Amino acid sequence: MKTVAIIQARMGSTRLPGKVLMEITGRSMLAWVVSRTRRARKIDEVVVATSVSSRDDVIVAECNNLGVAIFRGSEDDVLDRYYRAADEYQANSIVRITSDCPLIDPAVIDEVVAEFTGNLVDFACNTLVRGFPRGLDVEVFSRAALEEAWHRADQPHERVHVTPYIHENPDRFKLHSVQCDDDHSDLRWTVDTTADLQAVRGIAEEFGGRDDFRWQDALEIVRQNPHLSEINRLVRQKALEEG
Repeated sequence: MKTVAIIQARMGSTRLPGKVLMEITGRSMLAWVVSRTRRARKIDEVVVATSVSSRDDVIVAECNNLGVAIFRGSEDDVLDRYYRAADEYQANSIVRITSDCPLIDPAVIDEVVAEFTGNLVDFACNTLVRGFPRGLDVEVFSRAALEEAWHRADQPHERVHVTPYIHENPDRFKLHSVQCDDDHSDLRWTVDTTADLQAVRGIAEEFGGRDDFRWQDALEIVRQNPHLSEINRLVRQKALEEG
């Protein structure tokens, strides 16, 4: 059984174009995501899935610099991109990570993978019930669930966001929610706007460029420096239907 983390990345963000290659303490945001994802012990391989668009050639170049595997597929049909990436890399279980979450935590990834495996489910994630800071999002699903979604999903948001068809059809799939012990869902560590980038940079700078800290360490930094959570407090998360 092979577990593959697939990190989706593209330059064409609507709110902050090119964000995945923007700098955080001297390295690209994508470099942060790849480095921290690689530390997860329950993942066999890490793949960056980008598009065939020429504007994403720079992502391929960065992946080559990072020595991480690459897949190129549809720019807009991200579900199809995941399905074909999973097929090419012979994944039995897929871990979905997004490239705008530079503080993604390997221990959280391992926790969700373990819950997925231990509960014999089709899909497990830590986002069905929000508790972790936004930006620690992890979804794990079986190859069979991905294939069924690929065949059946016909709504635009189901193709762009990969997993809505799965978690919006609990009658077809066995779902499992991984929950945080405390509610930190008011914290925003994902990057959609300039304010988000400033907040994440502020946290990262407190660690002097190191990226081996735990999310709990970042939480302590925010508690000691409350202005870091105020920077992007008013940023609105886009609805799934907005793409």
